Amino acid sequence: MHSEQRRRAIRPLAALLGLLCLPALLGAAQVETVTRHGYVPFGEPAYPADFTHFNYVNPDAPKGGTLKLLGIGSFDSLNPYILQGQSPADSPGLYVFGFLPLTDTLMMGGSAGNRVGDEAQASYGLVASTLTWPDDLAWVEFELRPQARFQDGHRMDAEDVVFSFNILRDKGHPRYALMFKDVTGVRAINDHRVRFTLGGSNRRDLPSVLGQLPVLPAHYWRDRDFDKATLDAPVISGPYRIESVKPGAQLVMRRNADYWGKDLPVNRGRYNFDRIVVDYFRDAQVAFESFKSGRYDIHLDYIAKHWATAYQFPAIDDGRVTREEIPHRIAQGTQGFFFNTRRPQLADPRVRQALGLMFDFAWTNRAIFNGAYKRQVTWFPNSANASSGVPQGAERALLEPFAEQLPAALFTEPFALAEGDGQRLPRQQMRKALALFNAAGWEIRDGVLVNAESGTPFSMEILNYHSPGMDRVVLPWLENLKRLGVQAEYRSVDHAAFKERLDTYDFDATIYVLPQRDFPGQEIREYFHSGSRDMSGGRNLAGIDDPVVDALVETVLSAHSLPDYRAAVHALDRVLLWRHYIIPHWYLDYHRLAWWDKFGRPDAATPYALGTETWWSKQP
Repeated sequence: MHSEQRRRAIRPLAALLGLLCLPALLGAAQVETVTRHGYVPFGEPAYPADFTHFNYVNPDAPKGGTLKLLGIGSFDSLNPYILQGQSPADSPGLYVFGFLPLTDTLMMGGSAGNRVGDEAQASYGLVASTLTWPDDLAWVEFELRPQARFQDGHRMDAEDVVFSFNILRDKGHPRYALMFKDVTGVRAINDHRVRFTLGGSNRRDLPSVLGQLPVLPAHYWRDRDFDKATLDAPVISGPYRIESVKPGAQLVMRRNADYWGKDLPVNRGRYNFDRIVVDYFRDAQVAFESFKSGRYDIHLDYIAKHWATAYQFPAIDDGRVTREEIPHRIAQGTQGFFFNTRRPQLADPRVRQALGLMFDFAWTNRAIFNGAYKRQVTWFPNSANASSGVPQGAERALLEPFAEQLPAALFTEPFALAEGDGQRLPRQQMRKALALFNAAGWEIRDGVLVNAESGTPFSMEILNYHSPGMDRVVLPWLENLKRLGVQAEYRSVDHAAFKERLDTYDFDATIYVLPQRDFPGQEIREYFHSGSRDMSGGRNLAGIDDPVVDALVETVLSAHSLPDYRAAVHALDRVLLWRHYIIPHWYLDYHRLAWWDKFGRPDAATPYALGTETWWSKQP
């Protein structure tokens, strides 16, 4: 058969095969996708695709001047993405000012140090201009901006994104592997587009999580030990360059005039200071004395009594220092005494509840805090994620399958923390605490609480970093515990030793603040899931290993609607409370901020961020 005859014979067959394949082709074409300039877990971003700047900034803010900030503790590394070492990102509270020397992420808004100031849990394109996903979130693609550059001039491309994901998962802090657990693959589609394949059923939060991915320069890190602490300034891509470093003492950053992203909508009106100087102090009181003399410019006060009594100095009187309580709606961290349930004496929830009954918050709030605080009767304070009352409706339906594994009272009584009259610890609280100890197998012999079978005394060490303000809280609690024969000690160590002991779970109880978001997502696996219990450097400090909690964590992450999400997170909160993994502390819904009056500020409020990265110098 000649070639032309063969072609004539094949054409009808090809047409027939085309018709047979048409339904499959049409089905593939019917996969609907969404492309957005931003992402929120539920609903639509508040800002449109053509927005030019956030409403809360001054887009024409002048550039110039120096901002001096406080760092508490020390640092021995400039790599914030690994377990080894202590970086400026580990300095307590420094991230809230928004100036840490981190590299740009795919999107802006998902991380605690770079929030959208007027919208809860929203992310908008930074390195990525848009993201695209199908209805089932089987994958998500990020389109990179062609102008994105590292500070050494190298273009950021899709291979850098792939490299960043892989090296953070394989060599970064163990929390990255946990965060990326449901990301089953990543590939560069072309130079400016990258696709992440998503697995499991818990995908709703993954675009936000991947949006937080720092884009690291493959050409810089490929021949270096990424997992080693270093004080060499790495190649980054953010608005500030690292100008100078005095190890453990000072970090100086200079605004990058050639920053590729300075005119993006998410950055206009932000990052206005030419220099950021962070001076480190190991003692908070010494630091405050330096603030009074002008050594640094902004003091965020965490101590109620200090806020009420320490601001009588000339610069306050003559108006050179401004002092203000600024309301906010930022979801507050879970603060409390965290019990390490890996320790045998703390494994029984009745013991943990008894220890909590001996902490007199009402007295502490009156005598030490001047009545400033609200009690944190939730793991998710200052947010809509806090449970209340008794479980009803969809929340109850989630909990009922676990009824035999949960306290019966959880279904019939609101969770409550004992409250005294603010004068003395009520005797009925002590009696209840002793009854709980007895039920858990402990009894008082010769004034000492001992195990009823072995006679071993009950002992416990409370670990913290140097914090004189917290000393005044812990010591009265220890005195109360001694009245029941508990041998409890308080150990205060420096920041480096504190981090090392937390990383290895070498403590009985500790004081900690677990960061929370308005819509908690993948991080709750690290916080609460049994799979993170033995992860080095993890934040499951309590050592939670509970199948009910595991199931509820997955239910939160797999929720497809806001009502389902709220029901699941309320159920999770309720179970965590009734297990008594912590003694909840307190929280504020406003910032206590003092600053030297040499800055301009936008008029608009930033309810979801401190907003200092939008300030500017009055005299550049």
